[in-house]
Amino acid sequence: MKTSTKYIALFTLALGLSATACKESKSETETKAETAAVEKVVPENLKWSERMMLSEIVRFPKASLLDFRDKPKWSYTNGLVLDAAARVYEQTKNEKIYNYIYAFADEMIDSTGNILTYKLSNQNLDMIKSGDVLLYLYPKTKEQRFLTAMETLNSQMDTQPKTSDGGYWHKKIYPYQMWLDGLYMAEPFHTRYAKEYIEDEAKREHIYNDVVLQFDLIQKHSRDKKTGLLYHGWDESKDQRWANKDTGNSEHFWSRGMGWYGMAMVDVLDFLPEDHPGRARIIAYLNQYAEAITKVQDASGLWWQVLDQGNREGNYLEATGTAMFTYTFAKGANKGYLPAKYLDIANKAYDSLVKNLVSVEENGVVNLNKCCGVAGLGGNPYRDGSYEYYIGEIIRSNDPKGTGPFIMASLELNK
Repeated sequence: MKTSTKYIALFTLALGLSATACKESKSETETKAETAAVEKVVPENLKWSERMMLSEIVRFPKASLLDFRDKPKWSYTNGLVLDAAARVYEQTKNEKIYNYIYAFADEMIDSTGNILTYKLSNQNLDMIKSGDVLLYLYPKTKEQRFLTAMETLNSQMDTQPKTSDGGYWHKKIYPYQMWLDGLYMAEPFHTRYAKEYIEDEAKREHIYNDVVLQFDLIQKHSRDKKTGLLYHGWDESKDQRWANKDTGNSEHFWSRGMGWYGMAMVDVLDFLPEDHPGRARIIAYLNQYAEAITKVQDASGLWWQVLDQGNREGNYLEATGTAMFTYTFAKGANKGYLPAKYLDIANKAYDSLVKNLVSVEENGVVNLNKCCGVAGLGGNPYRDGSYEYYIGEIIRSNDPKGTGPFIMASLELNK
């Protein structure tokens, strides 16, 4: 009996020790999990601009893979985000951001100045945008390969096919078509390159005139006189199924299309000389644009995917266009191109973006939600420019066409 009692006592003691050990082990695991949960890869005590830029680096450790790519590509989204990155770096001097910019150019430009994955013969305006990265890096590094690559991109502008009145085709595969997108993709680079690298005064002036002409033509062909909004695309030939047989315009006012155009205006004005006669015209276009865009702003402060269709079934409040309008208004007002009231409109839009479409993960990574992934016209499979088409394209978080403008808007508003 004594022996039995002894065993029971020992067994009970062992169970107790085992339970205690489990308890201690669980506690240790929980502590580690809690520590991991609060470990911030993106600090939360920074401004939104730097937080979003560092979040992009977490999401896309290589800038050549921006836009959810599985292989490196020279494209416009890289240039958009890295243009924003350069502005953050100039304010913060965070070397991690500069190294991210440099690594893209280092990877995509070989020792002879050849641009990997780029084909001049494609005559695609989208490919000019990443030239902004080279315009930023070359004065800092003086690497000949970067200058050579810039010269290649500028030579594309010299040979880009045009409409009968001088408007650049958006791409060789889209003949006789001008898209709002194209002005942002090419004209800030073209203007800055002329200002900083073209020594011949007559040639430089010719480029300035050509740049202004693009804005003149878009206003002439794409602006709806009734609303002041601009159609996404214009087909001079009127052959495309998406083109109105009388006007050549596409059917709808797409948020990001107009966003591209607004950013093109405020960015080109950084480099177009003060005394150029076209400067006043672009500022006038910008003011007309701002008035039209404000009229279709939702009460929330955001803008709809299809701008003038409000809460029609399927339409949604979209992040990329909203971020672009916010940046355009903020910069336009800060530079004195637009009345001060547009700074208030930009602040309202920005605050609504943060409240409704921005989320922050436990590790500090910042997300921009409700981004239209892509939208275009024509091509294969064919994009018909219908309302159903624009609302039916993929919606995703952290599209670089939204994060880049969000960063730039954050800088302009000093948020």
